[in-house]
Amino acid sequence: MAGNSFGQLFRITTFGESHGAAVGVIVDGCPSNIDVDLEFIQAELDKRRPGQSKITTQRKETDTVQILSGIFEGKTTGTPIAMVIPNEDQRSKDYSHIKDTYRPSHADYTYDVKYGNRDYRGGGRSSARETVARVASGALAKLYLKQLGIEIFAHVSAVGTIDSPNIELTDLNELTEIRESNIVRCADPATAHEMIELIDGIRKAGDTIGGKIACVIRNCPAGLGEPVFDKLHADLGKAMLSINAVHGFEYGSGFLGSEMIGSEHNDIFVANNKGEPRDLKLKTVTNFSGGIQGGISNGMDITFKVAFKPVATIMQNQATVSSSGEAAEVFGKGRHDPCVVPRAVAIVEAMAALVIADHFLRNKAYNG
Repeated sequence: MAGNSFGQLFRITTFGESHGAAVGVIVDGCPSNIDVDLEFIQAELDKRRPGQSKITTQRKETDTVQILSGIFEGKTTGTPIAMVIPNEDQRSKDYSHIKDTYRPSHADYTYDVKYGNRDYRGGGRSSARETVARVASGALAKLYLKQLGIEIFAHVSAVGTIDSPNIELTDLNELTEIRESNIVRCADPATAHEMIELIDGIRKAGDTIGGKIACVIRNCPAGLGEPVFDKLHADLGKAMLSINAVHGFEYGSGFLGSEMIGSEHNDIFVANNKGEPRDLKLKTVTNFSGGIQGGISNGMDITFKVAFKPVATIMQNQATVSSSGEAAEVFGKGRHDPCVVPRAVAIVEAMAALVIADHFLRNKAYNG
């Protein structure tokens, strides 16, 4: 089926449903001789894993990855890599009550119209359960980028109207430790506490809330991106907007840039005499461009934000219609996230890694 693959040279194809036997991914085009750290891959999956705190879904999945091919003696072989994550805690009966009704703001109706049938058990293929395959393949991409010195860091920058202050993106390892020390995955501890209290209150009220994730890609070389339709920020935007519940993407100054004048917004080039960052010949004084100009990376930090809507399943009764068009009522049942952003941090990083790995290989094919 079209639409299940992503990337050109570093290409993934995911498969599986929320309540099927397993979810998995085929990674094709991953370079050979990359050291595969299974503990790292599992740790990335654990960040997305359900049931990890009081503010996430209580579905209990270990998300233990099984690698079936493409790895030999701890290194990639250059052949397709098959990865499978079994589903262990399906409760399909939790969805029997919506078999013939359409849940508000879900994909029930649109899938039914498109395919003439739908897997109502947790949304089937439209479920965010599919993203576990992205995180597994994104972890491989991260291991490849690590060899190139490229780092990716994301954190929850907002929940509802609570925004974290702009953090100093100096030591990403230190920021990662701070982020992982709290269950909402915000790099500012004080804001994290406020966010957790808000999400927990929303959960107890049977409702949900949205939020934002900020991401930085550091040490990305200049020159990545393909004009005109495969601009780097365009592919990052597609990657992020393909994630369940994402309703917005902005890079660099984003929408704030529309309120500025050109003399404020232009990033002035200067000679990089001190070699910081890295060995770039030039750098910019400001970075409103978010590390991308003309769709091509300029060597500065690539920065972007991703906005997530509130989860559509709420523990309240809602009016709807049945598949036959009759008035009906639907109520939330089962195990659902009151806010997706704490678990989505790993997904955002994974998709960013897949984009950069793919563009690095594409650029390498041109320039050697």
